[in-house]
Amino acid sequence: MSKAPRIIPVSDLRHNTSDILKTVSLSREPVFITQRGRAAAVMVSMEAYGQSQHELDILRLLARGEKEIKAGIGYELDDVLKEADRFLKASET
Repeated sequence: MSKAPRIIPVSDLRHNTSDILKTVSLSREPVFITQRGRAAAVMVSMEAYGQSQHELDILRLLARGEKEIKAGIGYELDDVLKEADRFLKASET
């Protein structure tokens, strides 16, 4: 079962910024910021942000590959695997 999201008003963020930043960094869980009772922003750790960006890059590559397949564009499997290895190695640094 998923944990309930942490939701805080912007006034709490203003008064407890340091503590909230520590919590976000240690937990790697997002904190949802509200303003006047409505969702305004999401705060995530740099590690979580970087991971989500990496995953988004992978999804973009997969979507591009799907379009290329539909267009009849093909590549040799060895070339695709080499490119994937380069991408994964670059993301490790």
